Amino acid sequence: MLERDELFMKEALKEAKRAFDAGEVPVGAVLVHQNRVIARGHNQVELLQDATAHAEVLCLSAGSQALSNWRLVETTLYCTLEPCPMCAGALLSARVTRLVWGAPDLRLGANGSWVDLLTMRHPMHAVSVTSRVLEAEAADLMRTFFQKQRHKSRPFA
Repeated sequence: MLERDELFMKEALKEAKRAFDAGEVPVGAVLVHQNRVIARGHNQVELLQDATAHAEVLCLSAGSQALSNWRLVETTLYCTLEPCPMCAGALLSARVTRLVWGAPDLRLGANGSWVDLLTMRHPMHAVSVTSRVLEAEAADLMRTFFQKQRHKSRPFA
């Protein structure tokens, strides 16, 4: 399972790189059903001027389109960053079976870094979680992005 998780996380990292290249916080996601990627997403908050345009939300929406069903049962979402509370709620609402994430989000992580919504007993659905897959790669992309952002704000320092 770890080899397969790394393979799909590399696909999510490609999406995160697309966000990075577009000047967005570099978070990427892919949704997998029956061992194939059916949807992709990366942060587009700045492009769309929409605080809800997170990689996970966009990916889940595309996945619903691909399956013609809002219930994403028997799917796995791979995301380069620990989901925030909004995205964790979307995962639960969409009935995603499994989540695999890369780097922790100490600021807004909803799987234990800040709060833990995904291990709480839910009345209708539970998500199986695997964390810290290719963590170093995901964290390095975030670190590089924010270093670049800080440098832009102080160009002559």
